[in-house]
Amino acid sequence: MSELDAAARAIEAGDLVVYPTETVYGLGADALDPAAIERVFEAKGRSRENPLSMGVPDVDAAMSYTEASPRARACMEAFLPGPVTVVCERAPAVPDALTAGQDRVGVRIPDHDRALAFLERVAPVTATSANRSGAGSVTDPGDLDPSIRKAVAVVLDGGETPGTESTVVDPDRGEIHRRGAMADAVEAWLAEYG
Repeated sequence: MSELDAAARAIEAGDLVVYPTETVYGLGADALDPAAIERVFEAKGRSRENPLSMGVPDVDAAMSYTEASPRARACMEAFLPGPVTVVCERAPAVPDALTAGQDRVGVRIPDHDRALAFLERVAPVTATSANRSGAGSVTDPGDLDPSIRKAVAVVLDGGETPGTESTVVDPDRGEIHRRGAMADAVEAWLAEYG
């Protein structure tokens, strides 16, 4: 069985997977399964009040799990796949556990072949960095915290990643929640799109 197949089976079984992206390593679980989502919070030591994003393989897949406005979809089409997380209205199938009870969810489509191959098999999965909360993001799987490594079923090794986290933007509200990769381009798009 290939590593990608093993990772997909792990997600389907409710387990956790570490996967590479074009920014940092991510920690994936079935983004529609509250029990699997809880395992992510537990592994990271993250507050349940901090929502998680979801990773999908393309914009059409994102539309299956969101009720994105035309502006949010235009933002996705402009920047995804890429190092940007687009926040938009979630669809009813997305559980409160993922969004901390909020009506919006972050959508991530990594510009990374291995991540996309993984997401094509099992999306949506959680898209959060594979580190303990408060610790630095992981750019090399050899640097995973021992507790994270113990909590996951599969580590998809994609070599070293660049390390700049994604920019998080809510295009409907015209807000950048976190400046990261491509922040200036996102800011310019917000200004131009009005």
